Amino acid sequence: MDLYLLFHTVLMHISAAIVILIYIPLSIPVKLFVWAFVKPLRKEDLRGKVVLITGASSGIGEELAYQYAKKGTCLSLVARRKHALEGVAGRPGTRRAGLNHLVANAGAWSICFFDEITNITASTKMMDVNFWGSVYPTYYALPHLKASKGKLIVSSSIAATAPTSRLSLYNATKAAQLRFYETLRSELGSEVGVTTLTAGFVESEMTKGKAIQRDGEVAVDEEARDVQIGVFPVARVQKLCKAALNGIRRGDCPTRYTTPKKGSPPLSQRMLDTTGAKRFYPPSLRHHPGIKMETTGDHEEDAASNV
Repeated sequence: MDLYLLFHTVLMHISAAIVILIYIPLSIPVKLFVWAFVKPLRKEDLRGKVVLITGASSGIGEELAYQYAKKGTCLSLVARRKHALEGVAGRPGTRRAGLNHLVANAGAWSICFFDEITNITASTKMMDVNFWGSVYPTYYALPHLKASKGKLIVSSSIAATAPTSRLSLYNATKAAQLRFYETLRSELGSEVGVTTLTAGFVESEMTKGKAIQRDGEVAVDEEARDVQIGVFPVARVQKLCKAALNGIRRGDCPTRYTTPKKGSPPLSQRMLDTTGAKRFYPPSLRHHPGIKMETTGDHEEDAASNV
């Protein structure tokens, strides 16, 4: 028995040494070469492909719809605000069967310390939107994606791996979402491609201050937004979505697009107040009356549109 354990230990150390000293140094330049020179030549032609995007009335979902449209795709857009969705979709187009890409993008967040929440039951809405709002459409889309050898794209966040204060519940929902799709990627293998978009702060209604409040209501709180974001940069949504679509067409698994995040939200607000930098916020980060406000009890009918 001792001899067996000794042999097993030696074998494991030799295997680890081979991986660290030989495989990793050789694989890194090969992977970089494939990513830089081979994958760009194999970008997916999106002309005529059918793409379904959830949360398409604003932010990343809206901009991805524009980017996909430029590539000649047939879009199906889903959102809660019919009037806003119609503004994105424009004139309805021809209906087509099948599905090539599903973009699970709908999301919501909350900015407060966990012990400041006054209605914890209402906070489950965030899990419903961020996790189940991606899982349910994925479940029903998979048969169609398998048939077309299609792709599944999920709008996650670096919050899934970064324990940023005041975002405890949001971090948890995004961590659950990310782990689910990483596991699903291993289950599906080559049948369906799975790309997770893990971005930092990006122009959207969320970075304008829209969030689930302590009492569970949805409202715009620019002060809480200032505390969380401060003077730190927010990525342009057009630039992010262009880079994301390039990664999707290449077949990248994770696609990361990050901006620096602060270590101390209160310091961020002090910097903002002291320098007066808020005066220079671009219009894309200012509150707009078009942002939808709903309570947790509202059940507005979902809207869908074909482009």
